[in-house]
Amino acid sequence: MPDNKYTFGMIGLGTMGRNLLLNMADHGFKGAGYDKDTSKLELLHSEGEGKPVQGFATLPEFISSLQKPRALMMLVPAGKIVDSVIEDLIPLMEEGDIIIDGGNSYFIDTDRRVAYLQTKKLHFFGMGISGGEEGARKGPSMMPGGDKEAYSHVENIFNAIAAQADGEPCVTYIGPGASGHFVKMVHNGIEYGLMQLIAETYGLLKKGLQLDDQAIQQVFAKWNEGELKSYLLDITKDIFNFKEDGSNELLLNSIKDEARAKGTGKWTSQIAMDLETPVPTIDTAVSMRDLSKYKDLRVKLSEIYPEKFPLSAENKDEFINNMEQALYFNMIMTYTQGMHLLFKASIAYNYNLNLAAIASIWRGGCIIRSEFLNVITKAYNDNNNLELLLTDGTVQGLVKKAESSVRTVLTAAVQSGIAVSAYASCLSYYDTFRTKNLPTNLIQAQRDYFGAHTYELIGKEGTFHTEWQAIPSHKTNN
Repeated sequence: MPDNKYTFGMIGLGTMGRNLLLNMADHGFKGAGYDKDTSKLELLHSEGEGKPVQGFATLPEFISSLQKPRALMMLVPAGKIVDSVIEDLIPLMEEGDIIIDGGNSYFIDTDRRVAYLQTKKLHFFGMGISGGEEGARKGPSMMPGGDKEAYSHVENIFNAIAAQADGEPCVTYIGPGASGHFVKMVHNGIEYGLMQLIAETYGLLKKGLQLDDQAIQQVFAKWNEGELKSYLLDITKDIFNFKEDGSNELLLNSIKDEARAKGTGKWTSQIAMDLETPVPTIDTAVSMRDLSKYKDLRVKLSEIYPEKFPLSAENKDEFINNMEQALYFNMIMTYTQGMHLLFKASIAYNYNLNLAAIASIWRGGCIIRSEFLNVITKAYNDNNNLELLLTDGTVQGLVKKAESSVRTVLTAAVQSGIAVSAYASCLSYYDTFRTKNLPTNLIQAQRDYFGAHTYELIGKEGTFHTEWQAIPSHKTNN
């Protein structure tokens, strides 16, 4: 390789792209970066001083700086911008060159781009990346899927820069097609659910138990030392300690209660519905972010229907212990929903996913990393054909231990009028799955009554229809 050629290229030198390139440089890989924004080029130069990285202001110069076959990653906003960058790249690249989409692209778009670039004799694959700014710089979790031959050319780079869990890199080849972006989408859906659950827990502690900010911080810090240990709880305890310079107030208390979203949670819900796989906690988390934006209506309704706080808890310490177990129960249900969706998608899209490997790479560097992922990894290592995590023996014990706590907490919250929709979704998900005979036979009868949609009978093959209105009424006349 000529000394002046770079091993890897990065298009988009925002926080993620720049930090990934610097991470590669730390591991001895020469990296070239391209961005139209000259301020981002200047940041790369200042932060990469003394490292084998170089920024370029024009695409032709950037492309010509890369060793062949060229390997580059796009870290640009999902959607039309990705297609636009690809069109700019095609005339500058040669047969066998590799383009990687490291953004949060919709997996169906990734499938389309794979097929399109094959006609141009270029390799293309999508790779989900989790870990945010810190993960990109120090070691992310990465989910590459698609062109396996192309991935083999850059596998050593990603193994080097990935986070480590038990000495193993948190990156693995996911599977064919858009499987990498699909898995990242589900990861983000789980993230939505967990974040909503933690937010509702905060609401219970603050409004329900009327704890002050310092006490809430201590609760989250304590929980993060036990079964609930996770990245999201870790940053939550830090948020409850953060005050801007010169301020005596938590920054958190100045932030609007209107949550934003970029769409990956919504995609997860939509695809889950297409695959007829229930993910109610993710659905709820998406809906609650949407509902939070109706601030004016919420204020108005709070005056019409006054809030009822606080909780009626005779022993606060005992109730907080129940909350810890309740949140653990809910965490289990949320991961279960995500893993079930991956199981179903693996069959539907012929991804042949290794669920144990996926859970394993989520244990380090990524936003949803937690101690519980060790339990999930073991469950799927024992049985990669495990359809539902709740059937694993270890998980069964954890669920049964925490079940009474979630019922206690949810009952108190409902009686006090505190919104805990994600909590409720987790318990309803569990209760529905453990119900041998559901009342949905009535729905089947109703559908057939008004729309002749037919129904099936117990112990009898085939589908049936009844002329319900022709049956004489057996109603008792009043």
